[in-house]
Amino acid sequence: MSNHADAPLYLRARAPSASDLDSIPWLKVLNPADRLHAVSALKVGDANPGDYLVRMGKPVTYWFGVIDGLLKMDSNDASGRSVSFIGVAPGGWFGEGTALKRESYRYNIQALRKSVVAGLPIDTFHWLLDNSIAFNRFVLHQLNERVSQFISTVEADRLSNTNARVARTLVTLAHPTLSPNVGEVLRITQQELGSLCGLSRQRVNEALRALESAALIRVEYGGVRVPDWSLLRTASQTHDL
Repeated sequence: MSNHADAPLYLRARAPSASDLDSIPWLKVLNPADRLHAVSALKVGDANPGDYLVRMGKPVTYWFGVIDGLLKMDSNDASGRSVSFIGVAPGGWFGEGTALKRESYRYNIQALRKSVVAGLPIDTFHWLLDNSIAFNRFVLHQLNERVSQFISTVEADRLSNTNARVARTLVTLAHPTLSPNVGEVLRITQQELGSLCGLSRQRVNEALRALESAALIRVEYGGVRVPDWSLLRTASQTHDL
């Protein structure tokens, strides 16, 4: 199997390392036998900026997650314009709805920076659903949180208050359930944040300064510190930041 950096991502796949496995949250809920079955099927790849994990219209083959880096989920509207939905940060797994239905993807997933990504084959995903109550609970919890996340995203896209839009984007990226490995510091650039919000870098900078002045975040070199995720989420829902 080729490891050349220019080869398609699936040709750069490798077996997960011990540190990779430690970064996969749902493995921790499995019993030893189910965990062994899942680990034997998992693949990990090193994605370059711009690499696609998922393309619209392609059939589902894996359930994907982020070990390190940052991904963007987007689609194209009727005019061909790219419309961003969410970002996926470390610890985040996505596409369980598509995987459950074994349907074609309705969105693209692209790496915004160098990222380490993992994939669980779709047949193994369904095997775990059939055999592991703990895995079912994890996926159910994911789906519940995902519904809330997308409702917030749609609301944010309709807001004229761009400070609130940036806050909502930060909330989705730092979600303790959907992105459990982020912690208090979200590693993201203003350009990446602008790509996810649909805003210019200058406007993102202004919004971050406003959120910082409100003591909701602290801007640090290479990222944003979110001292209290729930406080930021509550503030982002007021629409008057």
